[in-house]
Amino acid sequence: MAKGNKTAKKAGKGGSREILIVGSKMKDVVKAAGCMSSGDLIEALSQKVHDILASATERAKGNGRSTVRPYDL
Repeated sequence: MAKGNKTAKKAGKGGSREILIVGSKMKDVVKAAGCMSSGDLIEALSQKVHDILASATERAKGNGRSTVRPYDL
């Protein structure tokens, strides 16, 4: 990311979270399926990833581990 360019938002109290998705790769997948993507799809998809990871980390902690493994997803 270039200096001064703050397009990726960081998590704040009740605010947006950092984008975890590579936009061009996401668009490639959607385009390969014969569809178009809306401008806010990347934010929604990134939010889903944040939710999945939050759930996985809680599951790992609940099982007494600090390592998140694929089956925690």
